[in-house]
Amino acid sequence: MSPDLASLPTPALLLDLDKAETNIEAMAAKAERLGVRLRPHLKTHKCAEVAALQLARSSAGATVATLEEARFFAAHGIDDLTWAFPVVLSRLDEIAELAARVTLRLVVDSPEALAALGSLGLPLHVWLKIDCGYHRAGVDPESAAAVELASRLAATPKLTFDGILSHSGHAYDASSPEITRRIAAQERDVMVACAGRLRAAGVEVPAISIGSTPAMTAVTDLTGIDEVRPGNYVFFDYTQVQLGSCRVADCAVTVLASVVSSCPDHAVTDAGALALSKDPGHEPGRTLGEVFEDYGAARLSADLRVTVLSQEHGKLSLSRPVGERLRILPNHSCLTVAQFDHYEVVRGERWIDRWSIHRVR
Repeated sequence: MSPDLASLPTPALLLDLDKAETNIEAMAAKAERLGVRLRPHLKTHKCAEVAALQLARSSAGATVATLEEARFFAAHGIDDLTWAFPVVLSRLDEIAELAARVTLRLVVDSPEALAALGSLGLPLHVWLKIDCGYHRAGVDPESAAAVELASRLAATPKLTFDGILSHSGHAYDASSPEITRRIAAQERDVMVACAGRLRAAGVEVPAISIGSTPAMTAVTDLTGIDEVRPGNYVFFDYTQVQLGSCRVADCAVTVLASVVSSCPDHAVTDAGALALSKDPGHEPGRTLGEVFEDYGAARLSADLRVTVLSQEHGKLSLSRPVGERLRILPNHSCLTVAQFDHYEVVRGERWIDRWSIHRVR
């Protein structure tokens, strides 16, 4: 017998399939309008069923954050995967094993990583990571090192230079939609200019790949770009709402929690850090999870939210009766999903299925 939402044990991770399908279609349609390939990042959901929905609307393969994710999705029939993380030198044997079975595209931004891949003597696809302004990883696009690494990569036997790749993670720090649009345009312009410098130096650049959900939802022109790799768009979250990337009504993942203790000035739920994560969100100190006043109307409570998280406890800003069940919109859906073993898949208030989450490192 299918459970109803009122009987599900809490905390539970709810996936609103209607909303996820709408988000998938909207991003695929936007990529088509802008003339770029969509290679969705699968780290947000880590789920074979969700990946199948995304790839039904994209023929460009997929992106992953870990080798374990790559193995998992390869086992589910995805045979073209970009591991969008600087190559880990202690995992070369795993790279070789997986690359023998699927097209595995790797990322480097150092001479050491490039030399390690070249030493394998295997036919591998490799992107050069460029810092487009995020300043987390990647080569300075205007540096001599960018030309040198690209030249060495293109000349290394057995390695196929796929092109240059970036991630506009600094879009998550934008204070307005207009600033997000500027960051999106900056990423495009930096990458197109970098490709131009490499080509002027005699290095053929087959493709340019960029990506972040805020930038992709904001951008209106991707002239010169070949591929995009957003991931969070499949679910969105409260951070994306604050950034202006989506509406509350677009958010597809929530945490169902129960009030377990009540005091005059606060209450406690069973959704703690191991359900919601401790991501502080776009405005640190404001909220650790918003509570729906009316989920069907996509209306959040004006004054009830999660304010403190410990391992299993979530402290609420107001008193609520013990036994009440709440639907919480997390700050960061990617990290929230990574706390759970499965989704309770729903359409509206109707439970339809349970899908596994592959969260092995």
